[in-house]
Amino acid sequence: MNRINVIRFIICLCIAVLLKQSIHAQNKTKLEETPLDISYYRGDSLDEPIVKVIYGRVKKNTSTVFGEQIPFNKVWSTGAKVATEVKFYKDVNFGGVHISAGTYILYTVPHKHTWDVILSANLNGIGPDCYNPLFDRARVSVNVDQAASIEYFTIGFEESSTGFDMILRWDTTKINIPLKLENADNFILAKI
Repeated sequence: MNRINVIRFIICLCIAVLLKQSIHAQNKTKLEETPLDISYYRGDSLDEPIVKVIYGRVKKNTSTVFGEQIPFNKVWSTGAKVATEVKFYKDVNFGGVHISAGTYILYTVPHKHTWDVILSANLNGIGPDCYNPLFDRARVSVNVDQAASIEYFTIGFEESSTGFDMILRWDTTKINIPLKLENADNFILAKI
């Protein structure tokens, strides 16, 4: 009987040591301060999305974001820590430029009154230091609009009279990037 009690004691002791190490490791794990977010545009369909964007939701930490926290006239990864990834499930017109279905990296160059919006085919870049204009598939200029202030950078979509817009918002800045499906007539007929 003593031998069984000793074995039970050793097993309990081992379990206690393992649990303590596990709890200690969990306490050292730091939560990501700028979490990733995903935004989809599905149009009026609940099936396959038309666009998916994965980006880092960076928080405002200065009184004015653009021109201070994010400098003007420099390539920005359009989010926090990692490059913003855009996947088009169908061919689209991106601000007047034909873009084939596929995955791209979204870069922007904020200016005071306009932004340059860039789709890059270089999927190995993780930030603005990896930007190379040789991989540009589209570079369009869009106007800066003013909006109600928001604390976290956000990407979403809105319907427009010509298709839909990808919306980039942060602080009091709002950017509308016009998009529409290529061969939209064929897309509508296929849905009937």
